[in-house]
Amino acid sequence: MSGLPKGWVETTLGEVAEIVMGQSPKGESYNQNGDGLPFYQGITEFTDKYVIKKTYTNKPTKIVSKNTILFSVRAPVGKVNIVNWDACIGRGNAGLVIRNGNQDFLYFLLKSIERQIQNYTSGTVFTSISGKELKTIPITIPANTEEQKAIAAVLSAFDDKIELLWEQNRTLGTLAQTIFKEWFVRFNFPDKDGKPYKDNGGEMVDSELGEVPKGWRVEQLGKELEVKRGGSPRPIKDYISDSGYRWLKISDATASSSPFIFDIKEHIKKEGLNKTTLLKSGSLVLSNSATPGIPKFLMVESCIHDGWLHFPKTSIFSYHYLYLFFKHIKEPLLQQGNGSVFKNLKTDILKSWNMVVPDTGTIVFLNEVISPIFEKIKNNTAQIRALSKTRDTLLPKLMSGELKVAL
Repeated sequence: MSGLPKGWVETTLGEVAEIVMGQSPKGESYNQNGDGLPFYQGITEFTDKYVIKKTYTNKPTKIVSKNTILFSVRAPVGKVNIVNWDACIGRGNAGLVIRNGNQDFLYFLLKSIERQIQNYTSGTVFTSISGKELKTIPITIPANTEEQKAIAAVLSAFDDKIELLWEQNRTLGTLAQTIFKEWFVRFNFPDKDGKPYKDNGGEMVDSELGEVPKGWRVEQLGKELEVKRGGSPRPIKDYISDSGYRWLKISDATASSSPFIFDIKEHIKKEGLNKTTLLKSGSLVLSNSATPGIPKFLMVESCIHDGWLHFPKTSIFSYHYLYLFFKHIKEPLLQQGNGSVFKNLKTDILKSWNMVVPDTGTIVFLNEVISPIFEKIKNNTAQIRALSKTRDTLLPKLMSGELKVAL
């Protein structure tokens, strides 16, 4: 066939892979306590590559085995992740397994044709795709399975390094949160002899939040730091632009589990600047709408809309401390009052939140301990971005045969 790289063939997805369409079990079988098999209805549990466990079902219907590729068949169609354990899949997913065993190659193939799949047939963007349509999607692949393995090996090397860095970040994030809870919740910060304060008999005094270390106090958050909302020019569609000032959206924060935001997709025109808030790199923001309670550090200058809070002035608290504090209080903060979860975090609720205010020396010591942790997470995140960019540049070239690999 003309135009094909040497040794490559045209075929269909159904010819090279077994495809299992999901079927949702009854809702009463769902649980979060590990009873049964992990259950995947859509992309909620998708990450950069591997799904995580959140929901289970004790009455599984369609079961897929470990290393199956989950493929989203409902909007957004074509997103893929790998499951590292046996699982049940619902109607929002299909499970794919390549017949020749080169599962890594299939994963990268699907990643490379995601946009093609979303626009498959007559240019119409799919909001869903059937099993029959999925099987007939045309693909071009090397006929030689060794070439498939070689392509997958190159791309997997990037993914393995990226996953290692993510794992380091998860470990470091857990370490920082553990230190925070040990020092400021259990009050076992190092005393003058380097021993755990409360467990070593450190003096405690009564407060409205219970016992706290002597010399510490309880104060409303709004009296310890300035809380301000961002702003939005209206109507916002008239100000969105391909260039100009960055425009931070909630989706920019939820796109990555890193505490640091490097990438912001949208921009607004300079004419909208007087109706919004422009923050410098290094600023701490907290989401207060859509997905409220997410703290993030901006690594680039950006404007923020009224779905974000920021903190221009603080008393003794560093942004690192506040990041860990906001992570710690997220759930109780969003479930105030009658127990229902807030969809919007009102500024007044946050300002009136009672917080323990430690002595300045303990805060300074904490910053000395956790600043290197956050610096390492930031550097790892920068490496992940660089590796991902290189991998994403290579992906279409390798998967189209434009760039050949040595066998």
